Amino acid sequence: MPFIPHTEADIQAMLASIGAENIDTLFEEIPSSLRSDNFSALGSGLNEMQVSRLMRERAAQDQQPLNFIGAGAYEHHIPAAVWEIATRGEYYTAYTPYQAEASQGTLQTLYEYQSMMASLTGMDVSNASLYDGASGLAEAILMAVRAHKTSRRVLLPATVSPFYRSVAHSILKLQHIELIEIPFDSATGAIDPQALQQYAGSDIAALVIPQPNFFGVLEEVDSLTAWAHAQHAYAIALVNPLSLALLKPPGLWAGSGADIAVGDGQPLGAPLCSGGPYFGFLCCKQVLVRQMPGRIIGRTVDLEGKTGYTLTLQAREQHIRRAKATSNICSNQGLMVTAATIYMALLGVDGLRRTAAASYENTRLLAEMACQLPGVTCLFSSAHFHERVLLLPAATAKVWAQMAEQGISAGYDLGAHYPQLGNALLVCATETKTEADLQRFVAALRHAL
Repeated sequence: MPFIPHTEADIQAMLASIGAENIDTLFEEIPSSLRSDNFSALGSGLNEMQVSRLMRERAAQDQQPLNFIGAGAYEHHIPAAVWEIATRGEYYTAYTPYQAEASQGTLQTLYEYQSMMASLTGMDVSNASLYDGASGLAEAILMAVRAHKTSRRVLLPATVSPFYRSVAHSILKLQHIELIEIPFDSATGAIDPQALQQYAGSDIAALVIPQPNFFGVLEEVDSLTAWAHAQHAYAIALVNPLSLALLKPPGLWAGSGADIAVGDGQPLGAPLCSGGPYFGFLCCKQVLVRQMPGRIIGRTVDLEGKTGYTLTLQAREQHIRRAKATSNICSNQGLMVTAATIYMALLGVDGLRRTAAASYENTRLLAEMACQLPGVTCLFSSAHFHERVLLLPAATAKVWAQMAEQGISAGYDLGAHYPQLGNALLVCATETKTEADLQRFVAALRHAL
């Protein structure tokens, strides 16, 4: 809040009302060893005019580089109406709608979101969001293991985001679930089908299938889904929701469809915001709905025959089952889901398709232009969505730093996670980029090289 109206007299009156001697009394339960009273680095107090000036000067230091980084968080145009509506008070501070009679607006919004996500993924049912795509993947694996019953082994390809794999390991390691890494083909950048064969006939709970994968490459989802089902394992689709405006939805993979679809909803109306907050989505086949974590909104009619919405399938009390319960995910990213619902409603099927197509085309052009520079080539021969891996003739970190000095965030350096690729740079160009932006990238890359 920009202005706190309490006078010293107001503060003393409030303290007297609750029987506290002073404000420090309110914090006496905090051990003295955890308190700090040395704030000398902050300097003396400033008045309103001085604080406003300081903040303007600090804000002016923030740069606005031309951004070509993807790697799981994407810069898309968000219509102004999305957050103008989402930040209205009735949406902005809404709590988990346990009391249906007082929360019909929130419940209907979440129901519409679920309907849109089920349609987008081609799945039977969606929940009302998770914390993010990475923890969502862990939840999908937990679902598969619970449903499979006999196996706690899951095949997790190296083409899945290294950040997602790290989060999944952190969440699942104490559940005694074994995550087995599957390598990728160095020529295609996709899952190596030969590497799967050693697990044929094994007791496997699930196979994770990224589409597109971390390199932007499109996996052979039909054959991978069919392989998983032939092993009596679940197929977990890890997807970019925007790509589904162009690509076959997981519900149609291999005819019978994947069993679970999960991912991060950030491309659907959430700004980059220094890494969050984002939200995760999770959809599945009807047969798995009882294994689904978090909230599920149902539509019904009341005694007068009027449409009503309510939380369904899960009792709040089931979470006292601790490790045996599905995860207790309540308020979580409800505001982001509201924004995503508004975003999808505003763009519609046509708008999502045009956004995805423009992103693909811009990335294609960027890679084509960059590869005209001496020594720059595209890694991986497979089809892709809106990210490509460029192989540079110089150290990626140094090139990136040089381009940053020219006001360009050039992409994501893959060296830390995939050193075997050499000087590899993952680049992304969404619908926000113009031809002039692409030319500026190539000019800066030429200069850096």
